[in-house]
Amino acid sequence: MKQRYILCLLFTGALIYYGAPRISIFAEGLQGTFAIGWLVLATFVVAGNLAALLYTPKGISKGKKLKSKPVRKVRSRSFG
Repeated sequence: MKQRYILCLLFTGALIYYGAPRISIFAEGLQGTFAIGWLVLATFVVAGNLAALLYTPKGISKGKKLKSKPVRKVRSRSFG
């Protein structure tokens, strides 16, 4: 699971590295709005992946389940 977060961070970093110099946040109109929105969303993607990477509980993977106590079946009594 951590490999996916690292891959997403690398991909997002490449997009920011390639795209950030080509957009102008000081442009007027729709171009400036798009540039600011794009950079804000890219920041959210980086922050979300970093948070997921740093705060993933250790020892829990896709194939492992948490151990729980077995459930006891309660038999109902019939009065009759």
